[in-house]
Amino acid sequence: MAALPVYRWRLAPDGYATYRQLRALGLRPGGQDVAAELQHPRRRRGPLVAYLYRIDQAKPVRPMTPAKRAALAKANAAQLICPNCRRDVGYRIPRSHGMCGTCIHHEEQRAA
Repeated sequence: MAALPVYRWRLAPDGYATYRQLRALGLRPGGQDVAAELQHPRRRRGPLVAYLYRIDQAKPVRPMTPAKRAALAKANAAQLICPNCRRDVGYRIPRSHGMCGTCIHHEEQRAA
């Protein structure tokens, strides 16, 4: 297996894009392997790496089907319901807390 070409951060040649850049263009990697790497030197935790894909081999993003759209809406709606009090609180429940602000407040009051 040949080593990937490595480019410095922000110095990738034309024709390459990161996954997010492909999505912004309405494209997806489409099964192609990573074509190159971008590296940004960082001191403490090692280099920051981004993978590059070839734009000419990318494929169009698949359109959202009605079933996928419905499943996504259902999943997003479920994150608005507090598992403790079962109310729709109107905002996404933080996973770090696992309950709405009102329930957190009541739990703190009971603990005090």
